Amino acid sequence: MGAKTFEVTEATFESDVLQSELPVLIDFWATWCAPCRMIAPLVDQLAEKYDGKMRVGKLDADTNQNILMEYGVMGIPTLILFKDGQPVERIVGFMPLPALEPRISQHLS
Repeated sequence: MGAKTFEVTEATFESDVLQSELPVLIDFWATWCAPCRMIAPLVDQLAEKYDGKMRVGKLDADTNQNILMEYGVMGIPTLILFKDGQPVERIVGFMPLPALEPRISQHLS
């Protein structure tokens, strides 16, 4: 995990994500998922760049199935940006940083 990211679980989702004052980007991932490993460094870069404007959490898809069902996450990697407790952006699958960043940054003004 990158220095600016934190782990999210079913136990901490409500307090760390839904009740967060800052927007929170959640990276739904799993250890066996190759595209997840490809997008992880990009997610870490976003966490660095937007530190103070956004928090970035990593959620293990294998051990937090209830949250995946609640938000209809069918495939990973999926990134969901939560703002004021609501999902405002959803990105499914790997995409390069130039495509990924504007979809996140537009919500952080």
